[in-house]
Parts: sequence; structure tokens; C-alpha cells
Amino acid sequence: MSSLPLFINPKNLPVVFSLLLFTVTAMSITAAQASGPCVPTDSGPVIPTTPLVKFLERLQETALNTFGPKGFDPKLYVDMSLKVNLSTTLEAFNNLPRTKNGSVSDKELNRFIEEYLNGVDEDLVYVEPVDFVAEPDGFLPKVENREVRAWALEVHSLWKNLSRKVSDRVLERPELHTLLPLPKPVIIPGSRFREVYYWDSYWIIRGLLASKMYETAKGIVTNLVALIDEFGHVLNGARAYYSNRSQPPLLSSMVVDIYKTTGDMNLIKMALPALLKEHKFWNSGIHKVTIQDSQGSTHTLSRYYAMWNEPRPESSTIDKESAFNLSNNCEKQQFYRELASVAESGWDFSTRWMRNASDFTTLAATSILPVDLNTFILKMELDISFLANAVGENNTAAHFMEAAGARQEAMNSVFWNAEMGQWLDYWLKGNTMGKDVFKWEACNQNHNVFASNFIPLWIQLFNSGCTKPSTFELAPRCWDCNIFDKDFPNGWAPIQHMIVDGLLNSGSKEAKSLAKDIAMKWIKTNYVAFTKTRRMHEKYDVDKCGDAGGGGEYVPQTGFGWSNGVVLAFLEEFGWPRDLKIGCQ
Repeated sequence: MSSLPLFINPKNLPVVFSLLLFTVTAMSITAAQASGPCVPTDSGPVIPTTPLVKFLERLQETALNTFGPKGFDPKLYVDMSLKVNLSTTLEAFNNLPRTKNGSVSDKELNRFIEEYLNGVDEDLVYVEPVDFVAEPDGFLPKVENREVRAWALEVHSLWKNLSRKVSDRVLERPELHTLLPLPKPVIIPGSRFREVYYWDSYWIIRGLLASKMYETAKGIVTNLVALIDEFGHVLNGARAYYSNRSQPPLLSSMVVDIYKTTGDMNLIKMALPALLKEHKFWNSGIHKVTIQDSQGSTHTLSRYYAMWNEPRPESSTIDKESAFNLSNNCEKQQFYRELASVAESGWDFSTRWMRNASDFTTLAATSILPVDLNTFILKMELDISFLANAVGENNTAAHFMEAAGARQEAMNSVFWNAEMGQWLDYWLKGNTMGKDVFKWEACNQNHNVFASNFIPLWIQLFNSGCTKPSTFELAPRCWDCNIFDKDFPNGWAPIQHMIVDGLLNSGSKEAKSLAKDIAMKWIKTNYVAFTKTRRMHEKYDVDKCGDAGGGGEYVPQTGFGWSNGVVLAFLEEFGWPRDLKIGCQ
């Protein structure tokens, strides 16, 4: 198979950047990570989970002990729902016959599960989207090649397969379910991801817009707004066990894209109050960080910080195993906080978040100001200004335009590295100027090359001025920087899409040409993988055209919402010429 040279790949990076990728930054391990007496270091907020989730975690651990690790998926057990109330279920569970070491036999546990729990696929039921048609009017007009068009229609048809609505039993007795009741039908990512996920929804909506499924897209926004109304932020996913963390904040981008396509003013009026709440969530409390730059100016930026310091319920048995060698509960609590915070970032689990790239327990996302998060929030500020202006809320529009300008200045002061031509994550260290104010130092920038270094290109404000030509030259090659689970050569649709969009926004003819090359190669590898497997995949091998990705915390999934969305968005943008063959040759 031929390689994909315009994906980021070590073969295509300048030597200096290849060295950066494989050089472990020498950093001291903090006192919190050192062995010794238990010194509390985790003083952040905690949003408690529900008694139901706590019970299902116990079931998860019992199931692992009973059935063994082969093929074991911990998420399966916290996605189950109860047939009767929790107290009755808990009593029956506690009365299960156990051996001297506390284990339960296969027969007894299977009997208990069958008698007291519902299957994981029963909380969401299939519903046909109201706006789905087999071949919509105006669908992908630039796709002239018959073979590619036929495949695109198959991808389009997958929206039907992924469409669900919350079952009546969840609405009637929500206390028996970890699935959260949502008012509108949903599009799920697929496979083990049986519920709505926050940032996945942005690329799903981009695909739905290409498929002319505007009502379904609006329904997704309505569901996310409902989560903000109830919890004050959009959850990582629509499960009770996700209530203590969010994901990259892209709701405003969804609203803007739908509005620009449909002109629906009612959508803006419905969503705008929720967007103001979400902006406050990311710019107050533990997420807010104040830093003084080298010129003495003070800036405010944001970080990921999950409100949780125990094992993630959906991965509880995995997290406990990962923390096994930590010496005390204080270290474990901090590690669990970091695990959840990395999950909040969507980049779980990249060496980007580790103090020591060879030691998973050195995750330290809460000590990092991330380039991408602040790009998303800047985009949110610009979006809110645009949307407020559209409905005549001029004061709100002016306020958020000013906030966007302040954040752009902060990002250029704290993140921009002129020598590398990139925006770099910033490590928060103990050099505070006073209460909660950090002093900027150049040595605290993370000089490793990650795809996130180029996410500011997605924002029009950064496609001028300080952006050097080298930024555009490096960005399309930076795919081996896309180390989501320490798993190069995997490539992920969201980052591909943001970099391509950024290159398109640049105004540079060369950058636009590179954007097209990346998109076309991504389309090819998706197409070839589909012809081999009849499935769209969560991730792809960028070093082997047509191969699905592998590795990570769980078995790679198919379906797959964001991959479908990005392929359709790319085909809408670039099309496919009639006589251009599609394949890996």
C-alpha cells in the first residue's frame, strides 16, 4: 500500500521536528507524585455521582473478577439499567452466593443480570429521522464521479442506522437509568458509544448539513442546550456518570453553521442564553487561569479541569489498575482527577498531557493551558457576538467581540512561539506572582509538536499578522503529532477537518492547495477502508491507505458519526472530478 505523505508523518517532518517528537522533556516530578507521606494535593471541586452509578461500578468490578479480562468492556455495565428499584436490586446483589475470596460464579452473576438488569441497547430505540431522504436535492453537487457518489450516498444512509430516541421507560423512570432523558432524537457515534457525545456532535452536524438534514441537526443542538439548562454545561456525554466533566466547547459553532445554512432565527433565540451560561462555565472558577506575560500585562485563559477525583465510572476497573503502583490515596485522587480532565479534552490519552512521556501516571492536564481549548473559546466568543448581533442584542455582541480580542492577545502572548511558527501549550508551574496569578516564562512552553499547535488556524483572526509562512508549511505535515492515545499512526477525523478548514481560511493559494490534498487523501483512505469492511471507522491508519486505526483504551469502533460527517463535509467542499479514480494508487 502507498503511504499518505501529506498526513503528518515523521518521514515528512523536518529533522528538528522529528527529534522533538521523540525527545522526552526533562521535567522534575512534583512533590505530589513523589513517594512518601500522603500530602493532600487535590483540592478541586467534586460533583458527586449518583447511587445508581456507584452500584453499577460495583457490578462492573464483580463482572471483571467473574468473567475475566478477555473481551471485557467496563462501560457495558454502567450503561445497563435496572428493572426494579435500586434498593431491591442492591439487596439481591449483596445476597449473591460468594466464595471465600468474595467472587461470584458465572452462573449466579448471569442469573442476577438477567433478572435485575436491562440490556444496554434498550434505553435508546431506533427512530427514522424525519428529514432523511435517500438522495436529497442538491446533495454534493461537486461530486461528479459515479463511484464516489454511490459511496457518498451509502455514507449518507448511515444517518438512519445511527438515529435513536430516548425510550419511554427512561422518560417514565429516569432514576433506573444512567442514560439522561433528552427531548429530541439523537445521532450516536456508533458501537459502544450508545449515547450523545459533545464534540462528536459538531462533525455529525457538519455531515447532516451536507445531507440536508436540518431538523435532525437542530434537534442535536436542542438536546445540548437542555444539558446546559440542567447542569450548567454540556456534559462529555448524555450519561449520569459524565456530569462532572465537559468536552471541547463547540456548541456555538454548531449553532452558527446551522444558522448560516437555514437562516433560522428561532434557533439563535433558543440557544443564545445557553451559550452565555457555557461561556461562564469555562471562564470562571477552577477553569479560569490568570497569567502575567513578559511585558507585565495580565491575561485570562482557560484550562481543562474535571470536577472529579475518583476512577471514571465507565472505565473504573481500568483506572484502578493504572493507579495501582501509586503509593497512597492522595496520589491516586490527583491521578484520577487528571484522567478525567484529559477525557474532558477529547485527547485521551496523549503524551501531550504527561510530565514524563514514558509514565502514564504523570498525566497533568490541570497544569496546562491548552492551545486548542482557548481557540474553541475564542471561537465561542466570536460566535456569540455574531449571533447576538443577528438578533439585535448589540451590547452583548460588543462585549463578546471585546472578549475575543482580549483572548486573541492573550493567546499570542502566552502561546505563540515565533521561532517555531506555532502556538504552544503552556505548563503552569509554581512561579506565581501572588494569589492565583502565574508569571509567564518561555521555558514553560511545551516545545513538542502536536496537531493542537495548529488549531488556531481554524480561526480567521489568526490567519494574518503573526502567522508565519512556516506555520502553513508545517500544519499539513503534522499528522504524526496527532497522538491521541500515544498511537501514531492513527488519524482522527476532527483534527483533519480543523486543519483543512484552517488552511482554507488562510487566503493563501498554496495553503488551499495543501488543504485539498489532505482532504482528498483522507477521502481515499475512508473509501478504501469502507470497500474492504463495509464500515466507517472511528480512526484510520495514516501510514497505510485504506487501513482502520488500532490500539487505544478500547477496541476501535465503527459507525461512525464524526468520520461520516467529515467525509461528507470534505466531499461537499472539494467534490470529486468525473475522471479522477479513487483508491490508494
